Amino acid sequence: MGEQTSGHDEHSGATSTGPSRGLGSRIRSGLTELLVVIVGALVISALLRAFVGQMFIIPSGSMQTTLEINDRVVVSKLTDFKRGDIVVFEDPDNWIVSRPAERSQLGKVGETIGVLPATGTNHLVKRVIGMPGDRVKCCDAQGRMSVNGAALDETAYLYSGPDGSQVRPSDTDFEVVVPKDRMFVMGDHRDESGDSRIHLQEGTPKGMRAFVPVSTVIGPVVAIAAPLDRITTFSTPDTFAAVPEPTQPAPDAPTVVTGAGTGR
Repeated sequence: MGEQTSGHDEHSGATSTGPSRGLGSRIRSGLTELLVVIVGALVISALLRAFVGQMFIIPSGSMQTTLEINDRVVVSKLTDFKRGDIVVFEDPDNWIVSRPAERSQLGKVGETIGVLPATGTNHLVKRVIGMPGDRVKCCDAQGRMSVNGAALDETAYLYSGPDGSQVRPSDTDFEVVVPKDRMFVMGDHRDESGDSRIHLQEGTPKGMRAFVPVSTVIGPVVAIAAPLDRITTFSTPDTFAAVPEPTQPAPDAPTVVTGAGTGR
């Protein structure tokens, strides 16, 4: 009887503690699996940000109404950009005068791993008008911008005010030849854009500061991801398809002539 009772007690003890150990083990296992999934997702997100695409928040109205303030845009790192595309690029030479408030340290971590869109405190977004070797001129007798002699119809993207009137392609007359490894960029809201035009007298040689190094480009903007009522995708405007390639190799130094327009 004693041995039987003792055996029953041992069996009862195993029955009372076994389920507790099993539950704890399952919880630990579940937490481990969850941690692995989270870490894996963060690693994948970081890799996608580094090699595939990245999100940015638009901080200003220089690209209105194509891009509005606080739009979240997707930039592709796998797609080559070309004349006419909207691109995000690193500030080439202290173009940014006032910088938006930066995120907290936790927010910066979120940006780094791709969970949060970049606030772009040292990035700009503009439309590429001229590539290396291109001759960009404004404005002709009809008030149009031209590239390599081909007039651009920019009505599809230039900013229109509340009264429906569209901004001029440029209030500054100029003619430039883009040097090698550089590009000439402009905002779609030309009256509010601090772009290549305002730096045409700056740099060494003269005007070099106006031309953005191609190497600073993060990639072309391919879509607006948020807010929901702004979701759209982008392609190169049709008017740029008619622009011929330059006839001469891109020069080492830019050609810059201001007051070169013929329309005014």
